[in-house]
Amino acid sequence: MQQLNHTISIKTNGRRLYDITPQVLEWARTSGLKTGLLTLYIQHTSASLLINENYDSDVLVDMERFFARLVPDGDRLFIHTSEGPDDMPAHIRSALTQTSISIPLIDGKVALGMWQGIFMYEHRLAAHTRNVLLHLIAE
Repeated sequence: MQQLNHTISIKTNGRRLYDITPQVLEWARTSGLKTGLLTLYIQHTSASLLINENYDSDVLVDMERFFARLVPDGDRLFIHTSEGPDDMPAHIRSALTQTSISIPLIDGKVALGMWQGIFMYEHRLAAHTRNVLLHLIAE
């Protein structure tokens, strides 16, 4: 067994889903490994990772509309607002989604389904740089 690590840095320009599938697939392809498990982990409490449809961009719009309804910015319920009205909603959005994802590596390819993509979901309104750690354990 071998283990490899890599970091993807994503510069965001505010709240939305960022497709990181191409970077992940390229790194896995060039690893030279064939069979194993790829884990992605985001090092932030106000951004998350998702596997979702990457064919119809309306899915991404609808995801954001749903979360905007579910966890609205500026809700008077929240007392943690040290970084603004989107601060606590960003933490809740992150808690409701995922900070890590594991995907099998089969025959040297990340085993995503036909319409699946890997997304980094920025929950803050302002621009940030987000780091996603990739860890591959494989043969």
